[in-house]
Amino acid sequence: MPTDMPAGPAKSNRRLIDVALDPGSIGRTKPEVEHERDVAIFDLIESNEFALEAGPEGPYRLQIGIVEERLVLDVRDGSALPLSSFQLTLGPFRRLIKDYFLICESYHEAIRVAPPSRIEAIDMGRRSMHDEGSQLLLERLKGKVVLDFQTARRLFTLICALHWKG
Repeated sequence: MPTDMPAGPAKSNRRLIDVALDPGSIGRTKPEVEHERDVAIFDLIESNEFALEAGPEGPYRLQIGIVEERLVLDVRDGSALPLSSFQLTLGPFRRLIKDYFLICESYHEAIRVAPPSRIEAIDMGRRSMHDEGSQLLLERLKGKVVLDFQTARRLFTLICALHWKG
């Protein structure tokens, strides 16, 4: 094995290096909710695969917001110069987000009083719904953005974060 190889794997340019939620889209919330958003963004930046289908190579910066009932993904280059912007109608996501929040509430209540088997069943349902939202996002971005399933899951978390009221 050559000795001039880097110590760890090189970071790909097919990735996000910064993610922000549009401040005008989120409003004021409790510190706990803001912390959850920060953790979701940190996790996404730590591990993701993201590239424009027809555009310059990354790395990229992404701002996520809601404008006139549309999800807006504003993609910029590493220097924050605009590259592309995608608008997706929120209609297909609304039921999923609402149901996802309901099951999350059930999960947090169950943690306090339910037996482990009930908690596990609710958590399986929560993860399944999260996967469904991630798959929908992959479908809606097909032909625009290349991303892996885990990145889609983390992005779906942030789309939900735009709707968190605390």
